[in-house]
Amino acid sequence: MKVVLWIGNEANQKALANKIAKDFNVVGIVTETRKTTSKITLKILFEKTFEKVFLPTIGKSWFGMKSRYEKLFNDYPKTKIIDVENINSDEAFNFNTELKPDLIVVSGTRLVKEKMLSIQPKIGILNLHTGLSPYIKGGPNCTNWCIATEQFHLIGNTIMWIDLGIDTGNILTTEFTPLTGKETLSEIHIKVMEHAHELYLKAIRYVALGGKNSVKQDSIAKGKTYYSKEWNLKQKINLVKGVKKFKKAVNTNEYLNKRKKINVIEI
Repeated sequence: MKVVLWIGNEANQKALANKIAKDFNVVGIVTETRKTTSKITLKILFEKTFEKVFLPTIGKSWFGMKSRYEKLFNDYPKTKIIDVENINSDEAFNFNTELKPDLIVVSGTRLVKEKMLSIQPKIGILNLHTGLSPYIKGGPNCTNWCIATEQFHLIGNTIMWIDLGIDTGNILTTEFTPLTGKETLSEIHIKVMEHAHELYLKAIRYVALGGKNSVKQDSIAKGKTYYSKEWNLKQKINLVKGVKKFKKAVNTNEYLNKRKKINVIEI
């Protein structure tokens, strides 16, 4: 089985690439390095300063996780690699059509458009969503949204067959991320990401053996999609407050009962 990865050019994606390449034949990797185009306004400058001074755990938790992966996996596995600014570029398309993969594995890129989805490898194109679909979708980070909105029971991961929507593809498998309630925000992010990688490997093994699980999201439940533009200073303050509530809520009877009502897709 020939596997090609479409991934963001970040340390956690590099870690995923190495874990997959250890067990599977990765014939190519497309990394996406996005250019920063947002303008710095007075409002943005104020919010960034406020966050740095009064909410430092947010930045430290995410960059701490990436630093950890950078130390563990300081390079990509040895295979054909190209880096593009946009996963939907002609260069990425041509690279994949030449390699003729059986399976494409996606994680951390911008929304994949119709031209790239037309490649249609024999097994299909899988996508990782670090959130529990269909209940919580979107970005920039569904774990943070779960904590900020006090939906601690929805912290988990999804592997889905990709489509043109935002985390809307048919689901292959979902799982809750195991948590104790003693974690810091940084430890929560590490546990979610480690679990995401484990679930992806499990899913790849499943499809490699002929597994074809594909469940429509609207047959499970109606969820909510969060957008990056909604992730503002208010939500970041809620996140920091939410971590304290998380420690008291996780693994209580109320928390466990809420999880029992959630439909997860097992393989």
